[in-house]
Amino acid sequence: MPEPSPSLKRRGRLLRAGAAFVVLLAVAGYLAVQYITGGTGGPGCEVVSADDDGATYEFSPEQAVNAATITAVGTARGLPERAVTIALATALQESALRNISHGDRDSLGLFQQRPSMGWGTEEQIMDPIYSAGMFYDHLVKVPGYTRLPLTVAAQRVQRSGFPQAYAKHEPDATLLAAALTGRAAATLTCEGRPGATPTAGPDAVRSALVRDFGRDAVQQAGAEVGAATPTPTPTLVTETSGRTVTVPVAGDTGGRSSEERGWQYAHWAVANASELHIERVSYGGREWVAGHTDSRWHAATGDAKNADRADAPADAVRIVTAQ
Repeated sequence: MPEPSPSLKRRGRLLRAGAAFVVLLAVAGYLAVQYITGGTGGPGCEVVSADDDGATYEFSPEQAVNAATITAVGTARGLPERAVTIALATALQESALRNISHGDRDSLGLFQQRPSMGWGTEEQIMDPIYSAGMFYDHLVKVPGYTRLPLTVAAQRVQRSGFPQAYAKHEPDATLLAAALTGRAAATLTCEGRPGATPTAGPDAVRSALVRDFGRDAVQQAGAEVGAATPTPTPTLVTETSGRTVTVPVAGDTGGRSSEERGWQYAHWAVANASELHIERVSYGGREWVAGHTDSRWHAATGDAKNADRADAPADAVRIVTAQ
């Protein structure tokens, strides 16, 4: 059999090299998607614009939990939605909204804060509540931060080597902030299929509410925060089924309407659905059901209509757990 000509050999090498390059590109693309989405491979979440402009952002349950926590810490401090947007855009750039234990030099956590630069201990920085609080502590010291371009305000806090990097995350952070502060109703959904975590049940929901919103903020919303709570404190109601947590949200608090606070709690519950094994959330005549074919908010039916019963507050978020 005659040997292939040099030109054929060269062509074969080029084809093999090209194929290898394509494979490398595919692997790089897969890794990039895994980084951006949190790499869970699990059920997804989506936030849509309330302005009917078609804007959407898709993210993972892990990212949803962290975004909801960052937002809750900000609103519990009485900070404006702009502060939350800046924080979310910063975390999107620094960690893709993942609580990672590595980074440049000794950078850690959602905001890639460095123990060596006085942001706290490694353990503290890896606590999303602490790291978000530290970010806000520094942000509010920036004069006129709500009027600054987002990337400028974020850079004043972070002192990043890439000061313009935050700007590209502003559209997604704006959508998330509008939903997670409750300003944009029924705009955040997740598939909500339970993960492997054993954390579940109404007690876990109450603990997570306190964890994210703080004891004082949850008390203001009418939530029970533990057995040691003084008797006069309004309480979260756990129904006789043992699976439902009801969060009253009547009355304006801190300049925010009860409707905004209600949608914040409702969206928070959906964001935490996989983590806390939440299977149904209802508020304002709408309900979300885990594992539903389209994972959307629909007009309340069945049990969700019981929110206006005599023994349940009319203006309340009802969170039904799987156990």
